[in-house]
Amino acid sequence: MASEGDETERTVVKTYVPRYQKEIWTDQADELGMSQSEFVRTMVQAGRRGFDGGGASERSDPQGPNAEDGDPAGSDGGDGDGLDDRVLSVLDGEEYLDWESLVESLTGDIESRLEDALQQLQSRDEVRYSGRHGGYTRVDG
Repeated sequence: MASEGDETERTVVKTYVPRYQKEIWTDQADELGMSQSEFVRTMVQAGRRGFDGGGASERSDPQGPNAEDGDPAGSDGGDGDGLDDRVLSVLDGEEYLDWESLVESLTGDIESRLEDALQQLQSRDEVRYSGRHGGYTRVDG
């Protein structure tokens, strides 16, 4: 049985797609304010739900039910962040969740998104990490 730490540990998964497909996914992810990793993960989870009639781990993917109809962010028609739908989706999988568990379910992906953003910014030479100063800084450009 996996420990709780194993469930939240991040690992790299690589896939190869035609260049045009990556460009489409990149554009769609940008439009939704998502990293490429988050966008692909959301598409995979939505597809898995489609394969098994909706029973794939809803708890592991709190993106909301609208992810299946082309809206991976789970937009609720409100302010555009889809948080209402995401909360409902997480609560659908559990009878009760305490505050900490609910927060973790909704924010667990932020570290991965931040890491992706920092990697992209560093690759474009807009941000760099200074071990000497113990943090990130903008690169003058």
